[in-house]
Amino acid sequence: MDVPAVPGKAAVPCHLVTDQGTNSKSVLCPNCGLLVLRPGLARLTTRQMSLPCVYHKKAVPEAKEPQTETLEHHWVVEDMYTFENVGFTKTTNGAAFGSEPVLRYLACADCEIGPIGWHSPSIVPHKFYVALNRVKHE
Repeated sequence: MDVPAVPGKAAVPCHLVTDQGTNSKSVLCPNCGLLVLRPGLARLTTRQMSLPCVYHKKAVPEAKEPQTETLEHHWVVEDMYTFENVGFTKTTNGAAFGSEPVLRYLACADCEIGPIGWHSPSIVPHKFYVALNRVKHE
């Protein structure tokens, strides 16, 4: 069954976005189902970003060059206290992954799977991004 997409954002099912462009459903951890964002608190945005592939903190990959995935659609909030249950990494060198020069990754605060999103304190200090295809929506 085909799901109608948001106009201009072909990969985003319209049942995830309100008429105001915010999340219509709760955003949850894909692993443990913990609530990350309540409905209506994040705006949909398009911005290409390369993030390391998802892994669990207890199973950190030993690879010399981590595999990355380029993500385009994100939920964005402008206050870190909007999140219900998100942990932040220490500042990292995102340039190693072909992305912003200084990054902090977002992960589930309970099971620590991630990154589910990112924050660049030097480039976009008041924006916190959660990748649509790194989370569940219910």
